[in-house]
Amino acid sequence: MNHHVRNCLISAAIVGSGTCMAATDLRQVVDSNVAPLMQQHGIAGLAVATIKNGQVQYFNYGVMSKTTQRPVTEDTLFELGSVSKTFTATLGGYAQASGALKLTDKASQHLPALQGSAFDRISLLQLATYSAGGLPLQFPEAADSAKTMLGYFQHWKPTYAPGVQRVYSNPSIGLFGYLSAQSLGQPFNVAMEKTLLPQLGLKHTYITVPADKAEQYAQGYDKQQNPVRVGPGALDGEAYGVKSSTQDMARFVLANMHPQTLSAPLQQAIATTHTGYYTVNGMTQGLGWEYYPYPVKLQALLDGNSTLIALQPNKAHWLQPAQTQPGNVMFNKTGSTGGFGAYVAYVPGKDIGVVILANKNYPIADRVTAAHGILSAMDQ
Repeated sequence: MNHHVRNCLISAAIVGSGTCMAATDLRQVVDSNVAPLMQQHGIAGLAVATIKNGQVQYFNYGVMSKTTQRPVTEDTLFELGSVSKTFTATLGGYAQASGALKLTDKASQHLPALQGSAFDRISLLQLATYSAGGLPLQFPEAADSAKTMLGYFQHWKPTYAPGVQRVYSNPSIGLFGYLSAQSLGQPFNVAMEKTLLPQLGLKHTYITVPADKAEQYAQGYDKQQNPVRVGPGALDGEAYGVKSSTQDMARFVLANMHPQTLSAPLQQAIATTHTGYYTVNGMTQGLGWEYYPYPVKLQALLDGNSTLIALQPNKAHWLQPAQTQPGNVMFNKTGSTGGFGAYVAYVPGKDIGVVILANKNYPIADRVTAAHGILSAMDQ
């Protein structure tokens, strides 16, 4: 197994003073949490970035492709799956900060094709927080294309009144991202790759991996160890289509923990994504991100990231007013595609965070457990 560590690459001068946890100590912690996962689940390649006091360390394991045997590095591109939703949320927050939309707007205000549909009564915020009224986890197969999705939305009938139930949904936040980009006058991929990502300092994060970066794009593997990568679908870029590296994701975590380094609209955007809108079983729903009071017990994290939360309707308990200053909390988001598994967690109040990317979709509970172990060791 290939192990690679790079210490403290991002100077503390950028975001404040601080020192790295001893590299050897942290490496032992990461190794002990990661090695069993890779062996148990047959993961070919896995990359970890840890962030503490504004400084980043990288730990890389295995290969990005079993065919080429190229080792994983902090530049290897992994599919983020639903961690992509945190970028979509940030774009929506940026659109609001730029005056292009308000989260209280009804969805149909930003797309004439939706006027006269259920989306006359559904807000952008409800779309972004999976509370539009029961949009499903995935598009039905017949609607899962750019050409057919609008017809699906035009005829869709809510199961619940808007705002009552949380039903985790790619079409829901996907439409939010689509409308956010519309409000900025750009297609979503352009708004993301040409406007948002460069302003965040992310130079190697993509929806469509360019040809000259193809050799950095890891090969994913399904449960039978067959090679697989994510395919096109309706609102794929908005909901699950971003590819990134631990180096760029560490920068993204730093931007979320230290937004004062960014432009004023991006600072407002990140504050919007960190706002708590409602609670479900101990988890608070932000925009893209989800969070918990910190310190958080492992079981609470496992419960909040369980299939019960992801696959079942759950009553949303709206916070009045919304929680704009969450205090000491841990933000997190999971993401999966057919051949990749991702998890990101960070605690701004402690200035610690962790990114775990793998080219296998392995159980979310195991990702959460590993990240909790790493963060707990860092918080000493």
